[in-house]
Amino acid sequence: MTLFAAAMGWLEAVVVIYIRGLLGILRTETIPPAAEVMRRLGTLPWLLPTEQTREAATIIMLVAVAWLSAPRLVPRCGAFLVCFGVWDVTYYIGLYALIRWPSSLGTMDLLFLIPPHPWWYQPVWLPVSIALAMIATGTWFYTRRSMVE
Repeated sequence: MTLFAAAMGWLEAVVVIYIRGLLGILRTETIPPAAEVMRRLGTLPWLLPTEQTREAATIIMLVAVAWLSAPRLVPRCGAFLVCFGVWDVTYYIGLYALIRWPSSLGTMDLLFLIPPHPWWYQPVWLPVSIALAMIATGTWFYTRRSMVE
């Protein structure tokens, strides 16, 4: 389960590197503000809906693996939280390993494009902190004996 999530996170980093290259922001210190990213996405009209379907497919794959990882609802939810957290942390590790970005946890990033909105523009420490909390909480739900039996 965690190996799958880590592989998905690495794959996401690779895809985002391609997207950053298409948008001309591959080696920038930070992601431009959300409005600028949306303007650049508008220059390639096929890119936003393509990226949104990729984001949705990623969540569906994480849900499917979580569903297959446990026999009951609560551990399945725990498995999803673990998968999501591992995926997100590995994504940032992959970006840093491949292009040395982000330079710090304070670097701004555009987290999601579903739905496109300026409040998805946040410092990297926020999704990493949430992901670590998801891993801890998910592990607790996934491994609780009384919920598994």
